Amino acid sequence: MRIINLMKPIFIFFLLGLGLLSAFRIGLLIWQQSNISHWSDYVYILSQGVRIDIATLCWLYTLPAFLLALLPTSGKFGRGFVFVLRSWLVCGLVVLAYMELATPSFILEYNLRPNRLFIEYLVYPKEVFSMLWKGYKLPLFLGLAGATLVGFYSWRLSGKLTQTGNQPRWWTRPILAVCVVAFGIMGARSTLQHRPLNPALVAFSTNPLLNDLVLNSSYSLVFAAKSMASERNAEEYYGDMPLEEIISTIKAYSPSSTHYLVNSAYPTLNTKQAIGKDKKNLVILLQESLGAQFVGALGGLPLTPNLDNLMKQGWNFTQAYATGTRSVRGIEAVTTGFTPTPSRAVVKLSKSQTGFFTIADVLKQQGYTTQFIYGGESHFDNMKSFFLGNGFQDIVDFSQFEHPQFVGSWGVSDQDLYNMADKQFRSLHQKGEPFFSLVFTSSNHSPYEYPDGQITPYTKGKNTRLNTVKYSDHALGDFFKKAKQSDYWQNTVFLIIADHDSRAYGDDPVPVSRFHIPALIIGKDIPKHKDTRLVSSLDMPPTLLSLIGIDATTPMIGHDLNRAVPSDYQRAMMQFDKNFGYLTRESLVVLQPKKDPVAYQYNFVKQALSPIKLNQEAIVRAKAHALMGGKLYRQGLYPSGINNPR
Repeated sequence: MRIINLMKPIFIFFLLGLGLLSAFRIGLLIWQQSNISHWSDYVYILSQGVRIDIATLCWLYTLPAFLLALLPTSGKFGRGFVFVLRSWLVCGLVVLAYMELATPSFILEYNLRPNRLFIEYLVYPKEVFSMLWKGYKLPLFLGLAGATLVGFYSWRLSGKLTQTGNQPRWWTRPILAVCVVAFGIMGARSTLQHRPLNPALVAFSTNPLLNDLVLNSSYSLVFAAKSMASERNAEEYYGDMPLEEIISTIKAYSPSSTHYLVNSAYPTLNTKQAIGKDKKNLVILLQESLGAQFVGALGGLPLTPNLDNLMKQGWNFTQAYATGTRSVRGIEAVTTGFTPTPSRAVVKLSKSQTGFFTIADVLKQQGYTTQFIYGGESHFDNMKSFFLGNGFQDIVDFSQFEHPQFVGSWGVSDQDLYNMADKQFRSLHQKGEPFFSLVFTSSNHSPYEYPDGQITPYTKGKNTRLNTVKYSDHALGDFFKKAKQSDYWQNTVFLIIADHDSRAYGDDPVPVSRFHIPALIIGKDIPKHKDTRLVSSLDMPPTLLSLIGIDATTPMIGHDLNRAVPSDYQRAMMQFDKNFGYLTRESLVVLQPKKDPVAYQYNFVKQALSPIKLNQEAIVRAKAHALMGGKLYRQGLYPSGINNPR
């Protein structure tokens, strides 16, 4: 009883916060009912909303609960602590209330809960206050009045709740404090899965507003602030360049097959006429950590006999290079064609969660069913949220696999993944509608788990990278045996490509050889071709759109490899932590933070760098490509919906 009395202020304010957030969410649902198509959406939003609210309140009240468990509430020190405790409880509730009261006006303006724009506006208090006073007097008054009332009555309530008499015995306090922290952490994580609760975990709709209604506005704002803190400006590292000069440099190194639009609001907007005559399905098989060093046909270890054989049957790019060292960077390249930056990939950045260009959005406008298939938890690295907000209509992940053959730390095995993919493709083909599917493998990831009895191990220890590479290739081979016997094979183009190599290391400022990856386009009508041109993974999306018969107007600067690309235009871009590498046949220019650029000659056969004299034109070219992505992202100049403006 003494413990209950001690913790009563926390319990009551926790319940008040939960009730307040739930009441506002119900109000928003009633207001936005026209956006909801099924009763199950109400159930999902309300139930998952409570989950988000509990996590929010755990973050807010775990620390004061911990201190309350340990510190006295009587005497001079105790009275001071009680004042701080009351202030914390009340201010937290006031902030929650104010953010919810501010939400309807923000939704009316941006069709989303308060996000990074809310934070960005705070940088200009004079202009923002003037805007609010002139255009939003009533919402401003209601927000301030409501927050004031909440503050007034909650302060009075906190005074009554903190008038505790009997205190717990001293020896129970450390035990209580440990329990508070344990329950607080569990509530804040809100899951026993590998990764804690985040907006991607509860995203469920292609309508960004419905996904936002699951959240509360305080959670949305804090998550946006956290995301903003991780963004890095390339200009701070490599120096600045006017956007006009950047774009003119980019255009100067684009082949004539790319037609940039004149006087467009979006500086990289261009049209590419499709080389394909008939619409085809598109499947991208994104291979986890499969660097060229593991691919026998590319001079690597003899671990991929199935991929090696497939390379003889399709369009094989022998000099393809990844843009980074993380999976999200690979996803960024093959789905958006966006150039790498020293910031996080756009999959995780806050301004790109909706309205950002992807080929899925282009294909959805063309009547394609668009989906992402992954054997693990799709909210990892924010993939689910990014995909649903940018053209992907369907997410198939771990929860939808029934009785998988094998489950490891990262989800189901590659064989289970490909079985699901084959099942999905057969079903979509039967519907008679074109489809685009991004299939992302995960077996070839530490701790390197795979089912027994599938391969003859390459190394003695079972759970090693080399063995999982061999297993992943075995699963790929099994999939293509099935695919070639299917009806969908007749009308589907496949891209097999790695997201990145397993590990980038070495003494070089950019270890080029560790960015070398396999890239193969294969299908019934794809002619056998060994392509030795220097290409980047961000060249793949425009190439694929052209190949499957889609005329597209996009902001992508990647080359359409169906057409001739002169040697002078061939290039690869590589972001290695804070270093940016721009590779051409002539040189590798490396931009480093707060340092002068350096240049090397890269020997593609020996995979070795040798220093060379800097060429100013090459430096400008590299710098323009390094800076472009960040500028387009921050200014909202890489939009979706271009082919069918909304």
